[in-house]
Amino acid sequence: MLNAMTELFDSLSDDDIELIRLRYVKDLTLSEVASRYSISERTVRNHTNPAIKQVKEIIKQATEQAQHARDVDSI
Repeated sequence: MLNAMTELFDSLSDDDIELIRLRYVKDLTLSEVASRYSISERTVRNHTNPAIKQVKEIIKQATEQAQHARDVDSI
């Protein structure tokens, strides 16, 4: 999971990482992030949503693998 997350964030531009940081770490609204960069909320979403979707998928896969490993160990 760590490798997948590292690869994902290494593939993002510095600007995309900053938008994600402001939106999800600093917990700013779409409007607040958009206003800081003089861009639309839609642009913020277009730059953050794909990465967040990938993060959720990585976590889901890791969770499923861990559950499978626990199931196999209990047999």
